[in-house]
Amino acid sequence: MRLFGYARVSTNQQSLDIQINALKEAGVKGNRIFTDKATGSHSQRDGLTLLRLKVEEGDVILVKKLDRLGRDTADMIQLIKEFDAMGIYIRFLDDGISTEGTMGKMIVTILSAVAQAERHRILERTNEGRVEAKIKGVKFGRKRTIDRKKIIDLHSAGIGATEIARKTGIGRSTVYKLIREDK
Repeated sequence: MRLFGYARVSTNQQSLDIQINALKEAGVKGNRIFTDKATGSHSQRDGLTLLRLKVEEGDVILVKKLDRLGRDTADMIQLIKEFDAMGIYIRFLDDGISTEGTMGKMIVTILSAVAQAERHRILERTNEGRVEAKIKGVKFGRKRTIDRKKIIDLHSAGIGATEIARKTGIGRSTVYKLIREDK
């Protein structure tokens, strides 16, 4: 029996360190830990694909938390079935559950459905909050950092868009956009 590990975060800005350290503490060698920085809403991820190619019958895959393997219940069930057919078990460290045995598979399936439902609830609450904030006048996105007046003044002085872009350090297309907006 060989131990493999899988870790995933949703974006490049997030760190895998906590998950990787937990997998190493559980006995997984560093060269047997596969990672992804991608959404868990589908199972077509590079690290997961490599893991599928490396594992063999009798191996065990350790994952820190259930939602790190995937968010979509159907995908999770498919992954569990795929690994089960290969004679491979999955253990979730933080959740204290495993796909070993019938009860383990059932519990993982139920928890996957709960995790997916929670994800949908979070998205609904987030979207409701945004709508409410927009009604109250909250603006989303990055604050403008370009001195619009300076761009217009330079253009009014007869300086061309290319020269304005060079002097201000912004793109020529942005200069044209600001000039159009001023008209």
